[in-house]
Amino acid sequence: MTRRAAVIGSPVAHSLSPVLHNAAFAALGLAGWTYTRVECEAEAVPGLVAGLDASWAGLSVTMPNKRAALAVASSATPRATLVGAANTLVPVDGGWRADCTDVDGVLGALRAACGFTSGTRAVLLGAGGTATAALVALASAGVRAVSLVVRSVSRAAEAEGCASRLGLALDVVTWDEADFAGLAASCDVLVSTVPPAATGPIADALAGAPCVLDVIYHPWPTPVAVAVERRGRSLATGLDMLLHQAFGQVEQFTGLPAPREEMRQALRRATDDLLPLPV
Repeated sequence: MTRRAAVIGSPVAHSLSPVLHNAAFAALGLAGWTYTRVECEAEAVPGLVAGLDASWAGLSVTMPNKRAALAVASSATPRATLVGAANTLVPVDGGWRADCTDVDGVLGALRAACGFTSGTRAVLLGAGGTATAALVALASAGVRAVSLVVRSVSRAAEAEGCASRLGLALDVVTWDEADFAGLAASCDVLVSTVPPAATGPIADALAGAPCVLDVIYHPWPTPVAVAVERRGRSLATGLDMLLHQAFGQVEQFTGLPAPREEMRQALRRATDDLLPLPV
């Protein structure tokens, strides 16, 4: 039986999702199942989804399409609604269900790589597409107060809305005003969603946090990764997040338990020259 799935986004050629999903299909013995990349801008998402036939088992969604994916869905999980975006679309009777397994990605990465299971205070750098998923993940781990550091307060609107839905206390701090060393020292976990060019000058300060997730994994190593490793602190990476968000997608697409070790090994093989640290 032919079944198809894909990751949609723009740009999408760099995506490692096919490595994970095709390894899962092979390990599960799903002959005829394929997973590919589809270049697609946000405005084209409704037309693309409407044109998919019954052979499609699901879509992974990356930037800039996550909000468009939620908008096109006929139903959504509570966490996708909280996040305000979706990275997963699964066909259901009469339409598509949206979910956000990025929440699993953040939590899974922090637990596996840092041993983080709970805390009360967090620091979040950036307010882009990953930030709201991080807020939902952190709230589910007991975090009640978050310092959000952004270039401009005007960029914080979506994160503020998400925090309000979660009942989180969100303190918005501009980049120029932030005491990064003080923030890192006073939190239980720090999540950075910003490019290496922004974190380079403050990497040593950020490494003072007891547990750090840097969602950027290319180019590697990031300044934050170098600083955290030098100080002997706990580091989770974007590849850890990618792996853990994919587990839930595979299970929703196939209805079977994700073959986690086979997926982990496939990612390790594909990234030996990209990320020398274990995922």
